Amino acid sequence: MTARHIRGLVLPDEVERDVYVADGRLTFKAPEGPTTTLATDVYLLPGLVDVHAHLALCSPAPEGATSGERARASAGAHLEAGVLAVREPGSLDYASKGIGPAEGLPRVTTAGRFLAPPDRYFPGLARGVTDEELPDAAVEEHEASGAWVKLIGDSPFPGPGITATFGAGAIHEAVRRVHEQGGRVAIHCSLPEVVDAALAAGVDSLEHATFLQSDQVAALAASGAAWVPTCSINESIRGLMPPGQAVLIDRQAAAIAEAHEAGVPILAGTDAGMGPHGMVRHEISLLRETGISPAVALGAGSWTARSFLGLPGLEEGAPADLTAYRGDPRDSLDVLAEPVAVVLDGTPVRVP
Repeated sequence: MTARHIRGLVLPDEVERDVYVADGRLTFKAPEGPTTTLATDVYLLPGLVDVHAHLALCSPAPEGATSGERARASAGAHLEAGVLAVREPGSLDYASKGIGPAEGLPRVTTAGRFLAPPDRYFPGLARGVTDEELPDAAVEEHEASGAWVKLIGDSPFPGPGITATFGAGAIHEAVRRVHEQGGRVAIHCSLPEVVDAALAAGVDSLEHATFLQSDQVAALAASGAAWVPTCSINESIRGLMPPGQAVLIDRQAAAIAEAHEAGVPILAGTDAGMGPHGMVRHEISLLRETGISPAVALGAGSWTARSFLGLPGLEEGAPADLTAYRGDPRDSLDVLAEPVAVVLDGTPVRVP
């Protein structure tokens, strides 16, 4: 079998290397036998990552498509944008489980169904459970996903403004039970008091955390949790809130910069499903606008996110996931819109 060869500057290591794809794996040693060069003088990433996307929602699939067809069409839109890994933190069903390179689609990690109290989330999306039912339901959703569980910690429905959903005790017990099973927990949160409850419970990622306060940054850093700010949907959130709360969104950018300085992993997630799929480069740009460096913003949607999901980067023997760009994306994130080569699990998806 012919091996593929690419030469470029490997990020984040900043080392120019000859990279080979042989038998679906990466190697830095020239394999025996024929080799085809795909590209030279490029910048190499281990692919982009969207750590917050809901594949069955806002899909480019045609009207009348099944949930599975919608999820796969959305995954295809991510792949077209150079996204090689997606985490779906909650869904209306289980249609996304199993999507991956075997179908020529990005690696997808799921979290089962959203968990929210009855009638306290977007109609028809969540599995409705009470505080008493939440821990058992969380274990069941972990068993269904094999990886993550998603809790809805606060919600604008029903009534004016955003209010908490589950009690702190229920969240704590749900997280404890899921961790006991080896799973991880993401929580949708906006309100500072819900962030406090989530951090006390030991959640693994804060999704949105739109109103996170400066005095909560130290606790977030100490907890080891990641923060997925989903800046892409801030304007949509404004439309769901009364003016008195909406102005608090403007504080998020400063909080992101403070959290990064404190050592909090900041990750890029678009919340696709509220908007189109395949737009993580836009989220990376919004993170950059908060004041974090281009390399940190880029890592949030690439190598840092892959590490958080337990996926390797551009390493000897790793599955061959990579994207190549003519320009340095750290100089201009616009470069991310035009990958010149995309390789997924050893298979070239796009070549020059």
